[in-house]
Amino acid sequence: MTSSDTDEKDLTHNTPDTDPDSIELVPPSHSRVGMFTSLRVRNYRYFFLGQVVSNTGTWMQRIAQDWLVLSLTGSSFAVGITTAMQFLPMLLFGLYGGVIADRFRKRQLLILTQAAMGLLAAILAILTLTDAVHVWHVYLLALLLGMVTVVDNPTRQTFVSEMVSRGQLRNAVSLNAANFQTARLIGPAVAGAVIAAVGSGWAFAINALSFAAVIGGLLLMRPAELHVMPRVPREKGQLREGLHYVRSRPELIWPIVLVGFIGTFGFNFPTVLSGFAYNIFHIDAGRYGLLNTALAAGSLVGALLASRRTKMRLRMIVFTAVGFGVLEAVTAFAPEYWVFAAGLTIVGLIGMTFNTSSNSMVQLATEASMRGRVMSLYMMVFTGGSPIGGPIVGWVTERYGPRMGLFACGAVSALAALVVARILARRSGLRLRISRHGVEFVPRQLVVARSEIAPAVAMSGTSCSSAVQAP
Repeated sequence: MTSSDTDEKDLTHNTPDTDPDSIELVPPSHSRVGMFTSLRVRNYRYFFLGQVVSNTGTWMQRIAQDWLVLSLTGSSFAVGITTAMQFLPMLLFGLYGGVIADRFRKRQLLILTQAAMGLLAAILAILTLTDAVHVWHVYLLALLLGMVTVVDNPTRQTFVSEMVSRGQLRNAVSLNAANFQTARLIGPAVAGAVIAAVGSGWAFAINALSFAAVIGGLLLMRPAELHVMPRVPREKGQLREGLHYVRSRPELIWPIVLVGFIGTFGFNFPTVLSGFAYNIFHIDAGRYGLLNTALAAGSLVGALLASRRTKMRLRMIVFTAVGFGVLEAVTAFAPEYWVFAAGLTIVGLIGMTFNTSSNSMVQLATEASMRGRVMSLYMMVFTGGSPIGGPIVGWVTERYGPRMGLFACGAVSALAALVVARILARRSGLRLRISRHGVEFVPRQLVVARSEIAPAVAMSGTSCSSAVQAP
């Protein structure tokens, strides 16, 4: 039996005493792992370094694209439409992308998808640099990018488990998030400087070139050292099979439900932040980029802290979702630019804790043969909700102002998390208790027993007292 076989056997076991609320990543004797453990793996290290460059270019394009649309139209609603165009394919075809990820070799698929993304960025750069760009060009290219992302996202998510072992998977997922947030720190700041100096077109050109780094990293990998998953043969009903698989497992369905609400509304920052920059604080592209940098700084800290955690609980995912929504709603009413930026930093930290915990729990609780379909559903509800949330948040922002737009995002996220918490509590025979130790789930039987004991003790004390006083 090969090492990859043993890893998969450990990963997919499902014994009767397994707690669906908790996923262990390493033996109990190792309560913590090194923050950068996964980087010891050569293939993952090449992947990680390529992603640093590519993600930085991607964030440059995101900022430049939002600013370009805002410059062409002056409308936050148009920015929301652009976001919707980019993520609409994931909503419509996301599950098919998961089927493709399960059927084909992931490394080869990623080389093709990354090359296609680089080509689309190059086309947008040429249109912008030649002053031939119109807003419909941006819409169309965003839609085509979304079509490529349908395959790229689940493939990239599940490819991590082929590069590292089970014990390193949570660390690798967290480092991927840290990678993305590091790029989010650098990309917007660089994009702001590039836009201010030479215009949006050069930001798109830099992004097009950045895809060479990730493709190079994929080509330099040693295929023999990958834990290659067996390809799933083409059969009818594979989409329905994936949906049934998720629906029957609470450790999968509830994180995905929460991710859907928070991805659709809570993480809809591009639409709202452009409104804050344009209408509330009246800032230039450089300071607009710093708002995204503040959000990324908190997210990076959250991802690095999560990389050392070896145990995940469903209740922690629910609680961080509530905290994320509440803090986002409060931050909406920050009076000054720097106070708002500080609030975004904390929102980013808690939001990334929720995101990495959900991603890791879903991947680790899923069998290898189903992982592409499950992660495509995960990414579909996370990013595919943007075509719904983007225009709605854009309309609220334009009609009632950016503050109400961001408040609505946080309020919906917190409400969804509270509803899920109540459902989980009722199904598990628990209830929510707030005490001096914090917020926690406790068994209903314990609460009922205590409520019955208290009157009995009181009555017993009264009887004794009466007996002493009797003549």
